[in-house]
Amino acid sequence: MDGEIRYDQTAETPVTEGLRPEAGAAGVVADGMGCHAGAAEMEAAARAAGNSEILDQYAADYPQGPHDKPQSMCPAFGSLRVGLRMRRVATVLSGSACCVYGLTFVSHFYGARRSVGYVPFNSETLVTGKLFEDIRDAVHELADPERYDAVVVTNLCVPTASGVPLKLLPNEINGVRIVGIDVPGFGVPTHAEAKDVLAGAMLAYARREIEAGPVAAPERGRSDRPTVALLGEMFPADPMMIGAMLAPMGLAAGPVVPCREWRELYAALDCGVVAAIHPFYTAAIREFQAAGRKVVGSAPVGYDGTMAWLAAIGDAYGVAAEQVAAAQNAFGGAIKGALAANPVKGRITLSGYEGSELLVARLLVESGADVAYVGTACARNDWSAADRDWLEARGVAVKYRASLEDDCAAMEAFRPDLAIGTTPVVQKAKELAIPSLYFTNLISARPLMGPAGAGSLAQVVNAAMANKARMDGMKDFFEGVGEGDTAGIWEGAPNLRPDFRAAHQKKLEKAAKAAAAEAMI
Repeated sequence: MDGEIRYDQTAETPVTEGLRPEAGAAGVVADGMGCHAGAAEMEAAARAAGNSEILDQYAADYPQGPHDKPQSMCPAFGSLRVGLRMRRVATVLSGSACCVYGLTFVSHFYGARRSVGYVPFNSETLVTGKLFEDIRDAVHELADPERYDAVVVTNLCVPTASGVPLKLLPNEINGVRIVGIDVPGFGVPTHAEAKDVLAGAMLAYARREIEAGPVAAPERGRSDRPTVALLGEMFPADPMMIGAMLAPMGLAAGPVVPCREWRELYAALDCGVVAAIHPFYTAAIREFQAAGRKVVGSAPVGYDGTMAWLAAIGDAYGVAAEQVAAAQNAFGGAIKGALAANPVKGRITLSGYEGSELLVARLLVESGADVAYVGTACARNDWSAADRDWLEARGVAVKYRASLEDDCAAMEAFRPDLAIGTTPVVQKAKELAIPSLYFTNLISARPLMGPAGAGSLAQVVNAAMANKARMDGMKDFFEGVGEGDTAGIWEGAPNLRPDFRAAHQKKLEKAAKAAAAEAMI
């Protein structure tokens, strides 16, 4: 589909939005194959059930790291989030009741305003194939074109391991698209990459529709300028800022993928260049490349990043050098001024699992911070190479597929003035009296692009580092409380009983010697 997309100008989309009917009763995990099973056992079961092709693709798209299971929240939250943020899209989960409960809770914690569908199962329905029939019935019940453009069905770990074949669902029912995906924790390492699983599946579906004939035009109409699709969830102001930076080159910002409605998928595929702002969207990039679109990595963060990114976009689109220079000159001075007016002084370690960690690190370095370490839970690929090379050239240690142990070890080794990371990293930092900030809620939820992003981090980062004296005072006050012999609640001094402890230690040593002797036989 290298040519121009044909739009059906007469196509209408109903504006009413329906909600999923109330979810069914909780299901029961099949005997011997629950979430407690190890990743290797679950993967072996999935392959035996015929899901080798899916798992092989995930292994290629999202290569595993040193740990064999996710260290973030359930990966399926990423794909669930993408579906729930789209207008006229119904979402159905198939998985263990405890998993569905947790995912539903987190989705509403993050502001979902619609119900999450659930198809319960038990050992019998899972083993006999009745679960697939129940999913098919649920999809037929939901497929109302007056309410939905698409229904997304997601297999969690147990149905994937059991081989529940979502690919056998109809592609569409009554004009409603049916998209089935598997998002097992033993195949998709992070919730960030699970966003790519659904985004890629939807782009693939939309690309087939475009190839088959005219499609509905975007609700806001087509841009009168060539567009750049933006890949990755961003702070709402960032796409607008990117659009302003592209304007002097005669370009416009296209839709942000993951999209907010189905028609935006067509508009995204209608672009000439894709900006992989978040580089881990491997499946989505594959669909854009199959459509003949060029992909540019990195993002317009800081001065160096913005100048290089604008040049790369101009080169990809064949924009004249004077127009690229005009865009660079229009914003370069403002970015330098914002960075100079909002300096950050201090050593920082940074880690997270959102996929934008390297971009944030670049902005902090240009703000004057000494960034000693950047850890990202996402994998290394070509689309983050420019950011990686820029950071490493300035002495920053970059770790892909970073584990919690990697992040904590870096923090303890570098002893930063501020640790930015995930919840357990922040907890460990507080124990060490190191000021800390939670990456997802306090850092990634801020503008990063262009002049608006240049000074956005300084206030919160500097305020956190200024709390060092308070952290030291709290550590001194609570030193020795709540750990070891002082753990728990005591009205008086705890009964230590060192004699009992010594006797128990001798039993453990004796058992260890016996086990070692048996191993030698």
